[in-house]
Amino acid sequence: MSKVIKILGTGCPKCQAMTGVVKDVITENNIDANVEKVEDIMEIMKYNVMTTPALVVDDVITIKGRVPSKTEVLELLK
Repeated sequence: MSKVIKILGTGCPKCQAMTGVVKDVITENNIDANVEKVEDIMEIMKYNVMTTPALVVDDVITIKGRVPSKTEVLELLK
């Protein structure tokens, strides 16, 4: 079953870096996932996240306020 991944952030450099890391991990490991970039501040606030970027996997906030390593993302998506 495909994972639903949302990256919450307004487009700052950290948000862009997180998007790159997540997409790299998905591509390199052939993970079936749908990545959605959420940049609307009202939509981000629905997740009760005050620091971006944030990574949401299957509606669970897994990381917020920092850019994760590829290893960390891979562990979350297994």
